[in-house]
Amino acid sequence: MAYATLLVEKKDRVATITLNRPERLNALSAELMTELLAALREIENDGESRAVLLTGAGRGFCSGADLASGDLGQGDGPPDLGVALHDRYHPVIRKMNSYRMPIVCAVNGAAAGAGMSLALAGDIVIAAKSATFLQAFCNIGLVPDAGSTWFLPRLAGSARALGMTMLGEKLPAATAAEWGLIWKCVEDAELLGAAQAIALKLANGPTLGLGLIRKIVRQSQTNSLDEQLEVELEAQRIAGRSRDFVEGVTAFLQKRPAKFSGQ
Repeated sequence: MAYATLLVEKKDRVATITLNRPERLNALSAELMTELLAALREIENDGESRAVLLTGAGRGFCSGADLASGDLGQGDGPPDLGVALHDRYHPVIRKMNSYRMPIVCAVNGAAAGAGMSLALAGDIVIAAKSATFLQAFCNIGLVPDAGSTWFLPRLAGSARALGMTMLGEKLPAATAAEWGLIWKCVEDAELLGAAQAIALKLANGPTLGLGLIRKIVRQSQTNSLDEQLEVELEAQRIAGRSRDFVEGVTAFLQKRPAKFSGQ
């Protein structure tokens, strides 16, 4: 499928999605969000891909909502921003959160507002040293959205989340890594290669089990210990019946690399 605002490439079971509006720092237009949801759905069901790598074209990952596009509402009265969130942003964030395969995000340059939420919705986030993270909603009288108030406190704690969202200051990638917002920070020239290596490792791994891991770790954020023990029990039952478990144990006993099928 051809996209106007995305580049989609599939290689070695990794589907790479590149936000492709570099002249607008990959700002999130209505068209881009619609296409991103369509691409995620197509990849999830293509029977070939086993990991996703999400990044941005040009000098930025994503500058957030495209405020100049008119997509957020026009007319005499104030726009209902909730409509845009409900119709375009929430479906993408929910799809990423419930995805059946791992998602790696490679943050090049700025990840601001909803663009930062998009990055944090990934499972493993790796950023270039020059990248920055920003929640600037307070600078225009708005509140964080697209899941920012869910991701930030859970990843970095309430104090840091409030600091970021109420002061609207840029956070360097190295600090984001120190805070636990992202997996790691690397030199700019190493970003894409490092992200591709992670995505390839995941794509060649036991992706059924990896999908279960991403699911139950997310559930742990709202479950009690007893509830989470039951979640682990059910997930382990499923994983224990998989072909990948049989292959993993067999390969271990035979002292050879496992060849996982994702089943």
